[in-house]
Amino acid sequence: MPNNSPSRIPYLDLQAAIGATRHMGGLEATKDLVCLCRVGPAHHVLDVGCGPGTTARLLAREVGCRVTGVDIRPAMIARAIEAARSARLGSRVAFRVADARSLPFGDGAFDAVLCESVATFVEDKPGLVRELARVTKPGGRIGFNEEVWVKPPPSDEYMAFMRHNMDVEPDLPAARDWEGFLLSAGLQDIETRVFDRADAGRESSQKRRYSLADGLRILVRSGWLYLVNPAFREYKRLWKQMPEGLFEYLGYGIFAGRVTVPHPKKDLPVGTVRSIYRQAGWDWTERK
Repeated sequence: MPNNSPSRIPYLDLQAAIGATRHMGGLEATKDLVCLCRVGPAHHVLDVGCGPGTTARLLAREVGCRVTGVDIRPAMIARAIEAARSARLGSRVAFRVADARSLPFGDGAFDAVLCESVATFVEDKPGLVRELARVTKPGGRIGFNEEVWVKPPPSDEYMAFMRHNMDVEPDLPAARDWEGFLLSAGLQDIETRVFDRADAGRESSQKRRYSLADGLRILVRSGWLYLVNPAFREYKRLWKQMPEGLFEYLGYGIFAGRVTVPHPKKDLPVGTVRSIYRQAGWDWTERK
């Protein structure tokens, strides 16, 4: 008999279709990452796997730096350009289609590089870290927010769900593995923070990554897809079959390090960094 089941939508294609990305830890995790990378107003930042440009716009608007965002999916870059134009951010943000594994930039092009929930989908994670280090200036910092198991899942059911519904191979690196990737790429001053999903406040900040207008557009696109696309309806049905307690085991880690320099470059003075983030309304005391 013919297989009449809907064609499957890859997870990242689904995100591109609705114009949204989901990073574990939400806005609070992004702020942690920015703080660990000591991003300041004079910096040029690369946002790897930028999606619809949410983090890039946040940095340009609230920190005042210049941001270049790259994503492998043209649909995401189109969303990012549209949103940046609506936000009237001018030359502070730029976006282009690019593969994070082979970036179209020269050595040392950026002061800092951020990578949020992107490396999880890349098989050669050490190679990715080396490529990001290549385009970072000596003394600059690279930061990752990536999924990790905070404790071993109890059955293969959890693994199967990750592979089929999230396109993630479930043999995720542990925090110590990520530290090793950064060290092997020549980074130093490694900083690591691991979180589970128990902090409802951090997870609720997912919604605060988007403006009201962004949220309405995402809602409309999702509703339209549900009406016209059987594969999207099937995806939503399967998502409801998530194994109970998955996020008791699946968490995320924030990892940052400084690119090696012959003579270590000094960071912005702590007082300057604190002032920048306080002006943006961020709570420095939780992140210093």
